[in-house]
Amino acid sequence: VQQQASGGGLVQAGGSLRLSCAASGRTFSSYAMGWFRQAPGKEREFVAAINWSGGSTYYTDSVKGRFTISRDNAKNTVYLQMNSLKPEDTAVYYCAARAGGWGTPRHIYEYDYWGQGTQVTVSS
Repeated sequence: VQQQASGGGLVQAGGSLRLSCAASGRTFSSYAMGWFRQAPGKEREFVAAINWSGGSTYYTDSVKGRFTISRDNAKNTVYLQMNSLKPEDTAVYYCAARAGGWGTPRHIYEYDYWGQGTQVTVSS
């Protein structure tokens, strides 16, 4: 499966953005999906994950209550709704897919496919 993230941009602190990740392939619904981010000079870090059905999600502590991951298997798309954005959320955001849709994988090595990222910049 191949995927492409979009929806990034420049937003003021407290604002919102919705990222989308459109994936190709007929087996999208069998993949667990995740969002990661990488800020300049920092390692790529886990943000959120969702299982194949959307019934199970997991978030890193710093985004709990502000970000929501969801998916639409009919559209082969996973979303990341980001509210109450902070300057420290500034990063390139990547979506990733793991063959085998159970669970909510949280580590880079658990994912099989990565898309190009989208830049999110939050100004103070």
